[in-house]
Amino acid sequence: MRYLLASVVLVLSNLWLHGVSGSKTPPGFVTTSGTKFELDGKPFAFVGANSYWLPLLTSKEDVRATFREMQASGVKVLRTWGFNAINGSELAGALETGLTYYQVWNSSEWVLNDGPQGLERLDFVIQTAAEHDIKVILAFTNNWVGYGGSELYVNWIAGAGNTHDVFYSDRRIVTSYQRYVKTIVDRYKNSPTIFAWELVNEARCLGDLPNGPNCVPGTELISKWYKEQSDFVRSLDPLHLITTGGEGQFFWRNATGALANDNNFNGAAGEDFDLDLTLENIDFGTYHLYPQSWYANLDFPGSNFSAKQWGLDWISLHAESRVGKPVILEEFGLLGLDNKTVVYPEWVGHALNTHTAIMPWQFGMLGLKEHGGNHLFKYADALINGASPNDGLAIYENQTEVWNIFKHAAQVQASRSG
Repeated sequence: MRYLLASVVLVLSNLWLHGVSGSKTPPGFVTTSGTKFELDGKPFAFVGANSYWLPLLTSKEDVRATFREMQASGVKVLRTWGFNAINGSELAGALETGLTYYQVWNSSEWVLNDGPQGLERLDFVIQTAAEHDIKVILAFTNNWVGYGGSELYVNWIAGAGNTHDVFYSDRRIVTSYQRYVKTIVDRYKNSPTIFAWELVNEARCLGDLPNGPNCVPGTELISKWYKEQSDFVRSLDPLHLITTGGEGQFFWRNATGALANDNNFNGAAGEDFDLDLTLENIDFGTYHLYPQSWYANLDFPGSNFSAKQWGLDWISLHAESRVGKPVILEEFGLLGLDNKTVVYPEWVGHALNTHTAIMPWQFGMLGLKEHGGNHLFKYADALINGASPNDGLAIYENQTEVWNIFKHAAQVQASRSG
């Protein structure tokens, strides 16, 4: 009997820790119930926004103006980077230009910048999100080189000549990553503004560096890393949701024909969406959608490849694979205004029909005033005539037909929410 009572207590404790019991979760924290999100015990369906550049802004009024526009358009969740890292050789330039940075790498140990040009900027983004009733998904690092992703860990700790995938296996790197994760989680874990922690943006076996033999189909290297890191984050924070940040690639072990050679289905990318979503401390799934870049060799005039249909099928596959947990179409995009106006209504409508949350890449803002509206951040990312960075996928309010697709979707999601 004592053992039985102890087991019951343990089960109830775990339910509370994982936010399953909405009645014991503090007000304002997002939870899950089956395949749906909840907020304060009521359904929480949403259209969100991706804006990696918001913490890069030096003008607080520009940050406020962006959130006002997000709120007016119906955005309820912002996804942004919880990382901005530089090499020590870049520090002088960063100080001169005002570039936001949270980590400086000069050796195998990074140095934290929690000052006014560092994490205080992220503090302000989260504070302003709260003022506009918007939740925030924070990603801990990037698969790609942009803004100091996982390969800074590889280059500084493992050293030159190593493959990208050692990020997931080198214990020194894992320890350093966890030290940064703890810094971010400890800073914001009591904030109901945080929607979820995201382990990494778009984990793959390869990045800007190639992959090695330890990350190939069947090794489950990334899945094991997801498990370890989600368990670690849960040990720090029992309340907030946790997700992978993955692109949603499958590992269909019996794939044949073209799918056997397709990285989205044959496991070569490193993810296994079906397996990853079963992990105890992964609370919801994410997937991305970029058929133009993923299938550039198939997408040409006269071919029978349809980006629209491929996207519809991709949305269906993830809706069918959610194993009792919610999923978010977390990034998607097409180049070309005509493509957007024709295809986005189909993709967004199908996502709504499958009760999938929607976060297009990326939110565009006009009328920004810092540096007279023209300011280079890094790489080719810049404010140009007051417009936020545009990689060809940004959606601005003056693109009325496209903008209204998401504004209408936000109204549909709001009608489904408590």
